[in-house]
Amino acid sequence: MSRPGASAASHETVEISTVVQASPERCFDLSRDLDLHQRSMADSGERAVAGRTTGLIGLDESVTWEGRHFGVRQRFTSRITAFRRPDYFQDSMVSGAFRSFVHDHYFEAEPDGSTVMREVLAFRSPLGVLGRLVDRWVMTRYLTNLVAARQRAIKNVAEGRVP
Repeated sequence: MSRPGASAASHETVEISTVVQASPERCFDLSRDLDLHQRSMADSGERAVAGRTTGLIGLDESVTWEGRHFGVRQRFTSRITAFRRPDYFQDSMVSGAFRSFVHDHYFEAEPDGSTVMREVLAFRSPLGVLGRLVDRWVMTRYLTNLVAARQRAIKNVAEGRVP
């Protein structure tokens, strides 16, 4: 699936996959659950402050997140720009610190009843060459860790390890 406005040559990309012992429908819905997102991002104090702020976000809905990243309070607004339950959705930055940010979520059913949950982020910081260096040496690692932590939270809830 192509990412509008993103190309491999102009964006850094992060891809993370996790196998979850739950259906694609369950993983899909937990991945768009704004309340779970806020609980899983408690370390950064991230909270929904505008747009849809609770429940399951859907196509053409937006949410504005506020949280502390790199010691700075930031706001980031994204909109659900593609939605095909239960196997795919995309959120794209409307406003925030990045020059561009597109986040694809894929859910693939496995024969054993599990789901491969895969997320692909394509992003680019502002500031030209300096931004590209920051993306390569700082943001890629930071976003990889952030997405991996979110996937662990979703996996734990989907598999009934935490409420």
